[in-house]
Amino acid sequence: MPGTPPRVLSMAAIIAAAIALVAAPTVAVATTPDDSVTWAVTPADANGGDGRSWVETELDPGEMVTDYLAVSNLGTSTTTFELSAADGYFTETGRFNMLQSGQTSVDAGTWITVANSIQVEPGATEIVPFTISVPDNATPGDHPAGVAASVSTTGTTSDGAQIGVDSRVGFRVITRVTGALAPALAIGDITGEYSPTWNPFTPGRIDLRYEATNSGNTQLSFDETVSGITTNETTTPRGDLFPGETRVVAVEPVTAWPLGPVSVEVAVAGAVPSDDSLAVASVSRTIVVWAVPWSQLVLLGAIAAVIVLLVLARRRSSAKMDALLEQARAEGRRERESAVHA
Repeated sequence: MPGTPPRVLSMAAIIAAAIALVAAPTVAVATTPDDSVTWAVTPADANGGDGRSWVETELDPGEMVTDYLAVSNLGTSTTTFELSAADGYFTETGRFNMLQSGQTSVDAGTWITVANSIQVEPGATEIVPFTISVPDNATPGDHPAGVAASVSTTGTTSDGAQIGVDSRVGFRVITRVTGALAPALAIGDITGEYSPTWNPFTPGRIDLRYEATNSGNTQLSFDETVSGITTNETTTPRGDLFPGETRVVAVEPVTAWPLGPVSVEVAVAGAVPSDDSLAVASVSRTIVVWAVPWSQLVLLGAIAAVIVLLVLARRRSSAKMDALLEQARAEGRRERESAVHA
């Protein structure tokens, strides 16, 4: 309404879209939506960036360690960056992320202590220490978290509303608590659907979806192999899962002829990225998908209909011919009878 002051909105989707976390051996750089601030955050030692993409450390329960992060101001003005730590997770697309500021961490994100903020001059880099303190009752295995530096800005929508945007960039911090490691995978629900083509001389396709769960206590990378159908086996890498995470995977469609019940096997294999000496037992599930030959049945029905029509047409033609012959014979008899009486 006119005269109403612009309202500040909490836009979780915009906040999430503004997050960048280091997930590859390159430096992640963040820029505010208005391009006023640009910055980068990387792991470091006490002297500066040390080339790591993320932090991986192994600690005993009750142990504490100090590490460092480097905040680089790539902009042209002095900026104060908010620093934070939170639990980490992999998204459905396999990218690493950390909980947003409004979400509560319950695991490794609570183990990290870092300064609330840091002011950085333009073109400068500040080194900030942070500590990881593992609780005495921490369970063995991998515990994901992330640290980040953020800048809050506001924008205005077309209707005059002010939008708060929290742009952040950071990296993952994986703490492995010592103890018995037990990597394991599990397959949950699996579904399949057959889609025929209307060309009876080409195969249809089977679309599969399954749930992969990291049921162990270490980070896992995994892939699946699909077999049991009239096509070559396919193996597809699916990225990583942290302990306890589940991902719904849509398998690339595979071709199959409509042979009625088709048995398809999905085998999932895993590996521990940080330690290839740890064995992970593969798991598999088999599903029966009904591939009904609809187009072939339609073709057979059409052929049968044509045959029936031809048979009926031939019968009608034969009956007509018989009638004409009988008519000719009758006329011949009448003509002979007329000649005799004459």
